[in-house]
Amino acid sequence: MKPIDLLAAVAVNLAWGLNFAVAKLGVGELPPMLLIGLRYALTAVLLIPWLRWPHGQFRKILGISFTLGFLHFSLMITGLAGVESSVAAVAVQAQVPFAAILAFFFFRDAIGWRRAGGIALALVGIAVLVGQPHGTSDPLSLAMVIAASLVWAISSIQVKKLGSIDTLVLNAWIAVLAAPQLLLGSYIIEGDRWADVPQAGFWGWAAVVYMAVAVTVFGYGIWYRLLLRYPVTTVMPLSLLAPTFGVLCGIVLLGEPASVEKLVGAAITLAGVAVVLLAPRPVPPVEPEKPA
Repeated sequence: MKPIDLLAAVAVNLAWGLNFAVAKLGVGELPPMLLIGLRYALTAVLLIPWLRWPHGQFRKILGISFTLGFLHFSLMITGLAGVESSVAAVAVQAQVPFAAILAFFFFRDAIGWRRAGGIALALVGIAVLVGQPHGTSDPLSLAMVIAASLVWAISSIQVKKLGSIDTLVLNAWIAVLAAPQLLLGSYIIEGDRWADVPQAGFWGWAAVVYMAVAVTVFGYGIWYRLLLRYPVTTVMPLSLLAPTFGVLCGIVLLGEPASVEKLVGAAITLAGVAVVLLAPRPVPPVEPEKPA
């Protein structure tokens, strides 16, 4: 990988890792679903130039907007309100083993013993995080973050079935469709909280702008280009930097405790995720040719 591209990959993962701390500060000033609704509304405005009609794919994109845009982020950010950002940054990595398991069922993507061991290792690490006696993370909130990871894995299957589409077009439509879902969901579930919007302080609005610009437009825009330019096996392992930065940002910027249990659980989880990402996929056996 060229040095400039490697630097870009590190910058993207730093932006994604820092997002957990920024979002944590944001939900202190705005209700979670309303915060994400505003984030997607701003994202939709920024991506309007790429809003082209997806012929034959609209229904599938609508489904993705609900799964990824509404359900995933509703669970993720609502859960983050009751979980340390450093713990959430690691727990959300359950999406990698979840995606591998779902790919096996939907696409018969062979797992193999190495990836199966990595999945088991990642789940053990998350179990250590769940059982840690220190910190301020609520178990129910942590369960929501893990559930959000499962929903993300489901949405990745939906995207896979979608077929070929420009990623900016897809992100633009997800933002346009998810924003009203989230704002309506916020009104129904969180109540009429629009009075909180003008009263939000710096971190409330900073979280909205940061998630729209740094995480979505910059982050995914650069990341998808790297995936197109280099092999997946070269790019994807770098994504382990995001939870690493997330843990560091939570501890350093938010003053979250760096307990032994948290660090051990994070290390075990990331090791398992690394195995899932790096382990070679088993080659299916070649069936012998039938005699003529």
